[in-house]
Amino acid sequence: MSRWAGLCLFLEDGRIEIDNNVVERAIRPIALTRKNALFAGSDAGAEHWAVIASLIESCKLLGVEPHGYLADVINRIVNGHPQPRLDELMPWAYPLMPQLQIVA
Repeated sequence: MSRWAGLCLFLEDGRIEIDNNVVERAIRPIALTRKNALFAGSDAGAEHWAVIASLIESCKLLGVEPHGYLADVINRIVNGHPQPRLDELMPWAYPLMPQLQIVA
């Protein structure tokens, strides 16, 4: 009886899902990453893991291919990208770069 109003709403509006499987599948990688980070080895290792996981998830949210992004950014840093312009290498600025370098 406590869920009667929700059931009635579900029956009246065809856009409402009966379960939340879509949401649970979407957050599963985040939960697995968080669980795997428990075995990072040290506090510094966990911090590095969090940075990389944040970059990868940001890429996914922005539609940027994570492997290509990380390879290109590391290549640019190694080839002397100026430190004051590191904000140009963030995932949200990445699709705006004119021509991406191919990294072998």
